[in-house]
Amino acid sequence: MKLSPILHFAALSAALVIPDEEVLSEIATESRKIGSSIYKEIESSFSDAVESSKNALDTALASLSHTTSSFNDKVHDTAYDVDAWFNSHLPFEDFGGGEHPPHHGPPHDGPPHHGPPHHGPHHPPHHGKPNMTVYQLIAESKYTTKLAKLINDDEDLVRLLNGTTANFTVFAPTDHAFEKIPEHAPKPSKEMIRKLLSYHISPDFYPARRVLKTHTIPTILGEPSLGKKPMPQRLAVKLTLRGLTLNYYARVVAVDIFGTNGVIHGLDDIIIPPPKTLEIIDLFPTEFSTLELGLGKTGLLDTLNTTAHAGGTFFAPSNFAFRKLGPKINAFLFSKYGLKYLKGLLEYHVVVNQTLYSDAFYKGTGEESMDHHDGNGYFHVDLPTLLDDRSLSVDVARYGPFISIKVNGFSRVTVQDGVAKDGVIQVVSDVLIPPKKLGGAQVEYWTGEEMSVEEFMERLEPFVQDDRMDL
Repeated sequence: MKLSPILHFAALSAALVIPDEEVLSEIATESRKIGSSIYKEIESSFSDAVESSKNALDTALASLSHTTSSFNDKVHDTAYDVDAWFNSHLPFEDFGGGEHPPHHGPPHDGPPHHGPPHHGPHHPPHHGKPNMTVYQLIAESKYTTKLAKLINDDEDLVRLLNGTTANFTVFAPTDHAFEKIPEHAPKPSKEMIRKLLSYHISPDFYPARRVLKTHTIPTILGEPSLGKKPMPQRLAVKLTLRGLTLNYYARVVAVDIFGTNGVIHGLDDIIIPPPKTLEIIDLFPTEFSTLELGLGKTGLLDTLNTTAHAGGTFFAPSNFAFRKLGPKINAFLFSKYGLKYLKGLLEYHVVVNQTLYSDAFYKGTGEESMDHHDGNGYFHVDLPTLLDDRSLSVDVARYGPFISIKVNGFSRVTVQDGVAKDGVIQVVSDVLIPPKKLGGAQVEYWTGEEMSVEEFMERLEPFVQDDRMDL
């Protein structure tokens, strides 16, 4: 199963520009009103359009041809009703999977060629209480035979998904998702299959209403790289022009298939556990070539690749963020005289042993905090960086489904939650520059105004020593 890690973030640069906090609450209020009416309309239309079945998963997936676009179109209308604030763009329409990129053409209305057609996501009809576990629904569905075979080969997973220890959420790839794997791909190990399946299961209950308000979802895949004890590897939930997606590429095509011990959502792609942070940065040269060049020239690329850490947060400035510094500062930074300043500058973007997602916070000790769930909230944290005695002041504000992250009171996180094996990437709109000390405990943060090379050097001078680098 040769599945390239590029699948995870082929749409990472699809930036959502987060609006100001004062308008977020207004958007959220209006969105909740629209969203409520959407769900009522969808649920009533479904009960009329689809006949009942012994297996709700079969019914939901088979019904995709009956209601071609109701859910996706309505969700898009709701989301992009606030285009004036979001200004979203999607430079990547598709993604690549090994040597054979999967096809994402327009929906078709005829019978499925390879399982259910892609009209995504749909609710099953409501016909009384569920009487099958999530395992039984998957095992007996004619659209998830390949997933069922993998689960059946793992007795522990069968026992887990057939038990009543929790209300699980299973993101179930259809047979069509497995058909995207190249025929000549090598068979993965049993350990890799276990990790793969675990990354599709959350120990918490996430029906569609909650998924749409969520930014990241924990899974039962424990990742040792995220803490001194394994922490749950998370899925990133994004509403894109392609619909509701996980990790930017796996599209949700059916929702809310309820079992006695949880809920299933159907996927048109397999979700691969994410690669390391620097591997993800390397996948996007058009977005991060300046950052990667700087990491290489300063030796930080090797340092970060070889240093053990328990999770981390990389506030990654894009090429555009570097351009905003101006040609003079950039020329200085990448000259032999400026490399020690460049190293200090990049160290200021790296947080180790603390992983800050938009709606969760992992500490290296294995603790978790800052879970707003579905409500509003505000969270502040000072994150220590690799730059000596310098922290980043981070504010996370939530209004319903919308989350705004600001760093040092000014720079916005424009692409949130690039989940990685060893942490998370938060793409920032500006290069982060250490604040200037004004005396005592007072500091002055840079807020984007034009800066001379001399002032730039002055801000970094306390942290730069001649013996830091061999020039």
